[in-house]
Amino acid sequence: MPCFKDGMTDLSPSSPIDEQPVIGIIGMGAMGRMYAKYLSTGGWKKIYVCDREEKYEQLRVDVKDLPGVTVLKNGHLVARCSDFIMYSVEAEFIDRVVAEYGPSTKVGAVVSGQTSVKDPERQAFEKHLPRDVHIVSCIIQHRGPDWARHLVEIILAPFKSHYVYLSYEEHDLITANTQAVTHAAFLSMGTAWNCAGYFPWEEGTYVRGIETVKVNIMLRIYSNQWHVYAGLAILNPSAKVQIHQFAQSATDLFKLMIKGDEEGLRKRVYRARDIVFDDDYREGIRKEPIILSEKMLDQFSLARTTAESVPTSDDDAPTAGSNSHLALLTMVDCWAELSIRPFQHLELLATPIFRLLIGVAEYLFRDTARLDAAIHTAAHDPTHRSDDVEYVIAARGWSQCVSFGSFELYERRFKETATFFEHRFADANKLGAQMIKAILEGEQSGSNRA
Repeated sequence: MPCFKDGMTDLSPSSPIDEQPVIGIIGMGAMGRMYAKYLSTGGWKKIYVCDREEKYEQLRVDVKDLPGVTVLKNGHLVARCSDFIMYSVEAEFIDRVVAEYGPSTKVGAVVSGQTSVKDPERQAFEKHLPRDVHIVSCIIQHRGPDWARHLVEIILAPFKSHYVYLSYEEHDLITANTQAVTHAAFLSMGTAWNCAGYFPWEEGTYVRGIETVKVNIMLRIYSNQWHVYAGLAILNPSAKVQIHQFAQSATDLFKLMIKGDEEGLRKRVYRARDIVFDDDYREGIRKEPIILSEKMLDQFSLARTTAESVPTSDDDAPTAGSNSHLALLTMVDCWAELSIRPFQHLELLATPIFRLLIGVAEYLFRDTARLDAAIHTAAHDPTHRSDDVEYVIAARGWSQCVSFGSFELYERRFKETATFFEHRFADANKLGAQMIKAILEGEQSGSNRA
């Protein structure tokens, strides 16, 4: 049996098979299969995987073409033979799974997890894993020597990832700061349109520019699995606080809107802008916008895939087709109330969808004329008022759902809206991928010019 404490300088997927670590994956859902595929194609030759025992035969068929991957019947067998073990299990179930298989862990093994929320994972590992194993959860060096972290880095090298070294607590806080509010904003948007009973791209009011981004992000979120968002919202304590504040911000802003209090609304929105955005621009941290122009975004409207036409213009007139943008105002107001600065995490968690989520807010708030048009519309134009009512109700509904801690209720709310929109997921994902590519390429060009 090879010893990985010393002499790992030359360890790689091209090392002789008897010198390679035994890699174990417990849980072969979408993430587990992705890890097995990348590790296999990366050249690792001793990968042992399992899922629930009733899935054993089907799993053998599913992975038969992945070199070096062997299916075992249960997690006890995987845990007992593996030098590195990855629990690829939803956060909701991590305690139960580790309680069952953790005691079988090989002495001296390194254990990791793939949950999106790390606090339940940390508690499960500390409670159920033997003291003679190490915990290095995807570069979070929680309990183990440097060689254990280095082994994980070598094993995960085929992903070609940029490593960021955090604690469990830092991971969950940053994840909440960058995802909780943005997910709540677009989940509420979809629920509002579902309850209103119409598709936004078919009404002629959500088909241009920034509206295109909002609709595409909403559909992209609802086309994913519900548990991806439920775990973050329900099991992350910081996320719960933020989602509650998001609903409160939506309510407070809407009260100013129905009073017609434009000055009060402007005062609150400007304050939020100054907290979240201004210092970044004044200090030159961000010089180029993430989202580039209305004209560029128009080409990705879902209305183009229907019989409708999309009105275009040769400029980015801030007042053209204005609406209240309550979702974006609420998102930034919530960040401000909680003193969250999302741009601080832009390079740390610079996924394409995260750039888009922040970019839509930046696009509105960095242009005073565009922001003033939204504020004026919010206070005086009733055109979108019915949608805004639905949005506030949806935001409060999601907040209550999270506060109840019910995965069943979360799943039901999510799937009801997903079912309403599912016939357009294929178009949305295709156009959304093209839009992300165009935005990131444009952002890169802007950075090169700076």
